Amino acid sequence: MENREKKPRDLFPGALEMMILESLRRQPAHGYALVQHIQQRSNHLLQVEEGSLYPALQRLLKAKLVKSEWSVSRSTNRRVRIYEITKAGLRHLESEVSSFDRMLEGIQMVLGNARSAENS
Repeated sequence: MENREKKPRDLFPGALEMMILESLRRQPAHGYALVQHIQQRSNHLLQVEEGSLYPALQRLLKAKLVKSEWSVSRSTNRRVRIYEITKAGLRHLESEVSSFDRMLEGIQMVLGNARSAENS
């Protein structure tokens, strides 16, 4: 029997960036705080690895959807890079969430139709 709870889930392209932008829409944060926020908000169903997070942040920086500055963490007294969403990032997030909602609606229609046909 397979343990599904421990099996990592691959995200569709752009999902991690959307979650980063949504997290930053709420407040600026450093990388570790972003990982914690995504895990907590997903009830620990999603695990974000540093090997995925930082390349995604670099893509967002390059696209000017986020900006960053160096600061000192109050809890660790270490230098941390704080990321903040830009106005372009907010517009991009709204557009991506809208597209995602339409895609999810279509998927649910297909799966819902398949499920109701099986139950008939």
